Amino acid sequence: MSDRTPGGALVSNIEVTSNTVQRGDIIQVGGQACRVSDLFQLPQGAKQILFESGELLTIHMRTRLVAVRMLRRR
Repeated sequence: MSDRTPGGALVSNIEVTSNTVQRGDIIQVGGQACRVSDLFQLPQGAKQILFESGELLTIHMRTRLVAVRMLRRR
């Protein structure tokens, strides 16, 4: 599903894993929307996610999260 934000940007709710999460994704953690600032590869396919707030979240290969991603215009 894709929607437009009030500013006109096109956004989509997607499922992300340690392989597909990207900088800029917005993931809801504990009821709070957190934007991914940086990613660090860990052993065995895990990733450590650094949010703009400074918080860290480590996910393993089979973790699935719902994120909001801004879609690029063509």
